[in-house]
Amino acid sequence: MSVWDDLVGQEPAVGILQRAVSGAAARLRGESGAATAGMTHAWLITGPPGSGRSNAGRAFAAALQCANEGCGECNECRTALSGAHPDVSLIRTELLSIRVSEIRELIRRAAMSPTQGRWQVMVVEDADRLTEQAADALLKSIEEPGPKTIWVLCAPTVEDVVPTIRSRCRLLVLRTPPVPAVAEMLSRTLGVDAELAGFAARAAQGHIGRARALARDETVRERRTKVLEVPFALRDLGACLKAAQQLAEAAKEEAKGSAAAVDEKERAALEQALGVGTKGAKPREAAAAVKDLEEQQKARAKRWERDVLDRSLVDLMALYRDVLVVQTRAGSELINAELHTSIVQFAERTTPEQTIRRIDALAACREAIEMNVAPLLALEAMTIALFEG
Repeated sequence: MSVWDDLVGQEPAVGILQRAVSGAAARLRGESGAATAGMTHAWLITGPPGSGRSNAGRAFAAALQCANEGCGECNECRTALSGAHPDVSLIRTELLSIRVSEIRELIRRAAMSPTQGRWQVMVVEDADRLTEQAADALLKSIEEPGPKTIWVLCAPTVEDVVPTIRSRCRLLVLRTPPVPAVAEMLSRTLGVDAELAGFAARAAQGHIGRARALARDETVRERRTKVLEVPFALRDLGACLKAAQQLAEAAKEEAKGSAAAVDEKERAALEQALGVGTKGAKPREAAAAVKDLEEQQKARAKRWERDVLDRSLVDLMALYRDVLVVQTRAGSELINAELHTSIVQFAERTTPEQTIRRIDALAACREAIEMNVAPLLALEAMTIALFEG
């Protein structure tokens, strides 16, 4: 067991991080030169969604604190991975952006010396969501770090981080995990049979979290099946509009269901902290705090809804990708192998040019939703484009 176990199919990246950890340990021993080569104060870890960027950042932080360079069993490893280590700060957001106030608090902690660990490690899991002001504030701290401060930024691509920051970081790129590696991980960790593990690994397209959800939750698999029925149901304009509405409502319902329990727990914790309903409570201050929390929860629900829609669009793109594979006789393995007959029939009555136009329509819809176009309008335009080809 080690801190690197959750990084599926990322052996080259793990090797780089392990050498950096060894270099950091050599630096602490007072060595220099070749012994410390490869270690730097700022890292930028990029990779496609689900490739394990955050896991890599946490594992790196844990290994830096560990006397055995990442054993996975000591107190330093366990607390760093869980976010409980006093010298490892993990920042992520469930909102649309990371605000400057959050980064300033992180910078304040970064300036401190480690209290019990070897390094002060700051892991920003959503560096692509930094506001302009937050990025400006972070830049100065990365330019002038403390002697034992290490920054680890995570983002989907290097272009998602402002040039002034990324130019001061060492880049580490994660790859899309291979399907066999993901399937093996699912069988080993969840105990599912090989057939289900293979299906989940293929359908997730390298997204580890998505693969786990597909492997252990039949409801998730059913939702995906309904999404993949959309292309086969687009027979006229009415069907297009109906399909768009169903996709939008399903995403809203799933996001609402995911948020309900979290929202209630957060509200109860806030009211308890404010002393709501007890003697001495200040109703006006409590009302303002509750209102601020509700606004944050609405923003988070909006992001979750967009994430659900984007996942559905990615699944549809994979379906049309399979259609194109059949039409061009590419010989590649189908992502949706369980729909082989339907895919072949669809491929026979359409052309590769139509399939490419449909994939472009899906990509345009993803971009429109990311740019805050009303989801239903974007989906209606998309389904009409899919029907027309």
